[in-house]
Amino acid sequence: MYIIIAGGGKVGYYLAEELLTGDDNELLIIEKSSARVTEIGDRLDGTVMVGDACEASVLDGAGVSRAGLVAAVTGEDEDNLVICEIARYRGVPRVLARVNDPKNAALFKKRGIETTVSATEAILGQIEQELPVTEMIPVMQLHHGLELVEVRLSDTSPAVGRSPREILLPPEALVALIVDSGGVPRIPGADTTLTAGDALVVVARAESRTMLKEALIGGTHGFDT
Repeated sequence: MYIIIAGGGKVGYYLAEELLTGDDNELLIIEKSSARVTEIGDRLDGTVMVGDACEASVLDGAGVSRAGLVAAVTGEDEDNLVICEIARYRGVPRVLARVNDPKNAALFKKRGIETTVSATEAILGQIEQELPVTEMIPVMQLHHGLELVEVRLSDTSPAVGRSPREILLPPEALVALIVDSGGVPRIPGADTTLTAGDALVVVARAESRTMLKEALIGGTHGFDT
């Protein structure tokens, strides 16, 4: 597959390095800085070109129309959004954007850029997993507005004592996995009963997070137990 990486900073460079050691990919980095282009070219055998990937003419010159993936990983969210939109307009089947400010992730999704990566959110998620007071942890952004969430059930959870099928979850939400307090994972079944300390791995829409929290954790407007 032909992959274009927009941005030759540390993220772009190491991403390219890993991709080149894997499958038989054809790869090109686009980077503004001519000095950085020279440096990358020496290390990665010339798989780089100088240019501003925010310009359609530069992407066209890079052969964007035949790319299977464009990854916009510059340090500027605005640039990454523009690059992804141009790539989609040129017919690239898959685009991926680095989001430096987590607050901008919603904007990307509104513009149809479903696959985003935020280092800040990833680190925060790891930290939150070590905090016992945190009951709901966003784990991963999926396609089409879906996300993977971990929900830890407390003694006061309205879900305790029920099976996943008995819980009124938000539309299109699904309990995919249960990890008990001892760290043992299991697939939920018809005879599964949830207990305090269980961690549920749930696939749900990002906008239904509040409803999900009410159903599994409880709250002012939680569902009856």
